[in-house]
Amino acid sequence: MAKTSIIQRWIKGSLLIMVLVLFAAEAIFLYNSYRELYGGVQHAIENRFSTIAGRLQATGTAGDSLETAESRGQALRRTVEQFDEKDKFEFMLLDAQGVILTTSSGTMTRDLTDGTDFAQALTSASGMGHAIFTTPQGERVMAVTSLVPYAAGNIAAMRMVTSLTLVDRQWGQYVALSAGIGVLAFLLMLWSGLFFVRSIVRPLGEVEATATRIARGDLQARLPDTKYNDEIGRLCGTINQMAEDLAETDRLKNEFISSVSHELRTPLTSIKGWVETIKNIDDPTNENYRRGLAIIGTETDRLYTMVEELLDFSRLQNGIQLHCEVLDLVAEATDAALFVEARIRQEGLHFVYEEPPEPYPVWADPARLRQVFVNIFDNAIKYSDPGGTIFLTITRTPETVTAAVRDQGRGIAPEDLDKVKQKFFKAKNSVRGSGIGLAVVDEIVQALGGKVEIASALGQGTTVSITLPVYHPGQEHLHETI
Repeated sequence: MAKTSIIQRWIKGSLLIMVLVLFAAEAIFLYNSYRELYGGVQHAIENRFSTIAGRLQATGTAGDSLETAESRGQALRRTVEQFDEKDKFEFMLLDAQGVILTTSSGTMTRDLTDGTDFAQALTSASGMGHAIFTTPQGERVMAVTSLVPYAAGNIAAMRMVTSLTLVDRQWGQYVALSAGIGVLAFLLMLWSGLFFVRSIVRPLGEVEATATRIARGDLQARLPDTKYNDEIGRLCGTINQMAEDLAETDRLKNEFISSVSHELRTPLTSIKGWVETIKNIDDPTNENYRRGLAIIGTETDRLYTMVEELLDFSRLQNGIQLHCEVLDLVAEATDAALFVEARIRQEGLHFVYEEPPEPYPVWADPARLRQVFVNIFDNAIKYSDPGGTIFLTITRTPETVTAAVRDQGRGIAPEDLDKVKQKFFKAKNSVRGSGIGLAVVDEIVQALGGKVEIASALGQGTTVSITLPVYHPGQEHLHETI
């Protein structure tokens, strides 16, 4: 597909329309100017004919008697002889065949007639006819003929001819003026349009170049501050913010990889050390032999848990596959609590849980829901000091059911509270682990149509609450966010 630019689209679109509008305006102006100039000459002659016809009506008496007709004819001849605008018009009298009978200049040349105006007057309802033609001498003239409204002997029509030299000159000036204004208007439109388009194209070019650098991995690329507080300025701000977010995500990812590498290396180092120790012990009843096997087993379980957590996180990035069914949230929470209760006691912690007497039905995947509870309990155990207490409470409203796990541990800093559910994020006071446990919890709960809320205070503890919609028959696929 051929590449096009905004300037090309503007030329083909907006500029073309503006040129057509300008051309139409020029055409209308020239048309009206032509009518005003040449029509003005024609009306001036017709007004003179009207004046002469008025005087002719007052000549003689009413009727068409020969005497009255002759008197009118004589009056017309005197009018031609005494015509005082001979420098502007040639006044003629014509017979019924269009032959010149007399002229105001006294010359009887036929150079000033082509017969078109006379023939038009004969067929016109108004008795008027006009024509523009060029004389044999090359002069453009206008001829207007008016039939005599009353019998006037052998005189059938009056005719005036005037030169169009001055009118043509003025018309030429109008055309030149119109063309000049049109060219200036076009140049102004072109300049202003290109100025405006370039004010958009230049920053867009910078945006394209910066976005290309970011796409190639240069996450430090930024757009310069723009002086425009408009869509372009907001787009530049959005691109810069996107780059900041990508850089932060990349930083968190690198920290995550470093943290996971460290977490994997620690149990592997312990396992390798104890394997070397056990290799030199022949007696299985030896205390160090049994202790080494126990530590290897513990560290292996720890590695297995971490790898499973990483695999779960990888699967979540490709979409969660849920196998949902109707579950009792109370029973699921109780099973998870029994699963971790021994570890809670082992860490020197207390556990408080009052199981609700009635079931709270939800539509969920049992394996994923158990994973949610185990992850939340795991965090509560890791961040609690010996002697502390972990609380589990389950409450219900007509539409939702909420399970909350509260600890009395070190808490989360306020500036980290909004980020702990982000992928790869680890708070400043975090302990061992991959740091993706709460991200996995949030992904699963959202996929089940619920939400995760975290409340915490430094030195006082943290409460993690998951809220799911209460199941109603027929709502198996209505996992709407609450």
